[in-house]
Amino acid sequence: MKTFQVPSAYRSPLITAIKNKRRTEDRMKKDFSPTLLDFGLLHIYLARHFGFCYGVENAIDIAFRTVEENPGKTIFLLSEMIHNPQVNNDLKKRGVQFLQDTKGKQLIPFDNLQAADIVITPAFGTSLEIDALLKSKGIHTESYNTTCPFVEKVWTRSSQIAEKKFTVIIHGKPGHEETRATFSHAAAGGPALVIKDMTEAELLGRFIKQEKQSAEFFELFKGRYTKGFDPRKDLERIGVVNQTTMLASETQQIADFLKQIIRERSGIESESPAEHFADTRDTLCYATNDNQSAVSGMLETSGDLAIIVGGYNSSNTSHLVELCEMHLPSFFVEGPDQLISEKEIMHFDLRDHEEKLTTGWLTGRTPLRLLVTSGASCPDATVESVIAKLRSFVKGSKKTEDLIEQFTL
Repeated sequence: MKTFQVPSAYRSPLITAIKNKRRTEDRMKKDFSPTLLDFGLLHIYLARHFGFCYGVENAIDIAFRTVEENPGKTIFLLSEMIHNPQVNNDLKKRGVQFLQDTKGKQLIPFDNLQAADIVITPAFGTSLEIDALLKSKGIHTESYNTTCPFVEKVWTRSSQIAEKKFTVIIHGKPGHEETRATFSHAAAGGPALVIKDMTEAELLGRFIKQEKQSAEFFELFKGRYTKGFDPRKDLERIGVVNQTTMLASETQQIADFLKQIIRERSGIESESPAEHFADTRDTLCYATNDNQSAVSGMLETSGDLAIIVGGYNSSNTSHLVELCEMHLPSFFVEGPDQLISEKEIMHFDLRDHEEKLTTGWLTGRTPLRLLVTSGASCPDATVESVIAKLRSFVKGSKKTEDLIEQFTL
């Protein structure tokens, strides 16, 4: 696999040693059990897969190399490079300016751009419309495009099924950058629609079976369908693709459900109604799949609580939090600073969408058993810092250096 130049500040000696050892012992990635970090009175169970994925490392490599190779030039990013505050702040410190926020709100007008400027496309990609606008200004985007290859794979598959007259159903968060970009690429080939979860899939099923009127469709899915969308005609042949950071299991659940609805509507008895439903299972992101499977494997280990590390606006990280919350007390933190003391922790609440202070969060059990993972845009160094902070709360814990030796033997 291709390797990338990632700033050393994002690397971790401990995590690197652990990942190398697990990779050597499990080259086929069939073992999703966690790694035990035995600090004595503190046991940390680290998920098998977590942290920077291929797409994130590719984006970081291109972005930082672009800054180094173009001194004196004005460099812009369309929006956040990835959903990690440390990485985005590091780019800002190097003079990179952000044109939009994550919701698409303009921070710097496109009219300010000059042909000589550099504009980096983030890992989420961008819409065809914005790409065309940049090129109309004489800006060359090809060399500075950090779009994740797995996102581009979804675009390619969307185009392929659209050419065969299937409507593209996108499972994603409607306001997310990646979903907006995927919708743009899908819409170029034909009808497209964004749905956010299984509840909306079930609702869509009623329109597919023509149990609900088209007027209701336009109100319920306002702003999420292509111009001229006709629910009665455009829902006869469909294919489901995903925003790559969504729960892979939910995307598959949605696809299976809608396939059954199509079968029932069309009176198809075959298990593979290929004329009415496109097979898009190959659009699921391997890294999202691996990280989610690793959390499921980690949760088979009994723990007192879980710590999930990542940017608060990170979609893939929020889904890891959701998986953990179904089993035990879980805390979503951006880094070690949120772990204030053994008595207080600041963490993000997914339901209220705000950071909250919780007291009495750490139990006094010994050994203390904690489950730890992180999102795909979280540096390993941040995870190690969180582990170090946790270790400081448990007196008499072994040193991190002792564990590094253990994993490098």
